[in-house]
Amino acid sequence: MKRARVIYNPSAGREQVRKQLPYILERLEKAGYEASAHATTKEGCATEAADRAAENGFALVVAAGGDGTIFEVVNGLAGQKVRPRLGIIPAGTTNDFARALGIPREIEAVCDVLCEGEARPIDIGKVGEQYFINIAAGGTLTELTYDTPSKLKTMMGQLAYYVKGFEKLRSLSPTQVTIEYDGKLFEGDIMLFLVSNTNSVGGFEKLAPNAEFDDGMFDLTIVERTSLPEFVRIASLALRGEHIHHPKVIHVEANRVKVHVEGDMQLNLDGEYGGMLPSEFENLHHHFEIMAPKRENNE
Repeated sequence: MKRARVIYNPSAGREQVRKQLPYILERLEKAGYEASAHATTKEGCATEAADRAAENGFALVVAAGGDGTIFEVVNGLAGQKVRPRLGIIPAGTTNDFARALGIPREIEAVCDVLCEGEARPIDIGKVGEQYFINIAAGGTLTELTYDTPSKLKTMMGQLAYYVKGFEKLRSLSPTQVTIEYDGKLFEGDIMLFLVSNTNSVGGFEKLAPNAEFDDGMFDLTIVERTSLPEFVRIASLALRGEHIHHPKVIHVEANRVKVHVEGDMQLNLDGEYGGMLPSEFENLHHHFEIMAPKRENNE
């Protein structure tokens, strides 16, 4: 019998997954899996659990929690030669990757996806010895996701990021960089850069409006040095996906991106601290299969 492992953050989503765990396991059992669960207890726990599940031949590994839990599970599976199918139960603040794939938050509906959906190939990114499934980024504002206290996120949800964002704007400053992408070169001062695998970033669904998670390409966005009022204007345009036409914004597709910096710049990987730049980002085409909602025949 094929086996499924649910790796879940017991505190995510106001303990939604923990409370519904018996139902989730029952649904997987009825779908033909021998199902079991692992509750995370510390940072890196989900990565270790996913690594063990892959080595032990599990057919399906389900990451249940926020984007941080998904990030850890992906990093536990991505380096394996034989990788289980990936499932997601979104229970975080923004749930960017689940949002991009149209995976619902309601437990019953997401179990329908896990048990009756379709397995779709997806790309992921590799940077050094780490992997990311949704976004790699650098710049002061990109530090928001791991710089926002978990208690604040629990109380305020996505509004917590806006609160911290106003604080960060006060210290917003450009950084001199050299960015190589698919044989092209950018040199200059930037406010931030984004290497996107999907259209949903930080809860905004149009920061990379044309991004596809299965085309073998990243969407690279660079915001050049600009004044604070103009940066705020660019951010407002991003709500409608119109920022990509702004003269201070470079928006291109690339399979491989190299970023060199003058000074210090932290790397954000799927909302988690990813170390310090410089870094090289590589798109791994169709590296995973993920359980997703069934598509209509004309999609």
